[in-house]
Amino acid sequence: MFGFALLALAVVLVVVSASSLYLERKRLLDLADGAALNAADAWAISDAVADAGGVRVEAEHRAMREAAEEYLAQIGPTDVALVAVESRDGTSATVRLRGVWRAPVSSGLLPIEVEVEVESTARSVFHVPTEPG
Repeated sequence: MFGFALLALAVVLVVVSASSLYLERKRLLDLADGAALNAADAWAISDAVADAGGVRVEAEHRAMREAAEEYLAQIGPTDVALVAVESRDGTSATVRLRGVWRAPVSSGLLPIEVEVEVESTARSVFHVPTEPG
């Protein structure tokens, strides 16, 4: 009987830990989504470029990084590190965040920590409506 109780307790701890890890990853992904959206929108009207395909914007990398950092500072997570802000084409921003997940039940003898890294990409689209005619 005691063995079954220990087994049930172990299963509950595994399920709680797995759920906690999943929720931490989702939290980081939500933060990365917001930071990527802010970074992708970090352009000024002077960054707009007209070409044969229409008008497009190319934000500066520095402005993208500052926008992502500002977003994270406003939200206030102190346990999240901004790993990278990249843009391959000037119109999209890829943000990579890193955090540390700690098991809900751990001890000094068995500290369980896992680094979690997520990445999110957002794209800024500049649309000029055409007049009907």
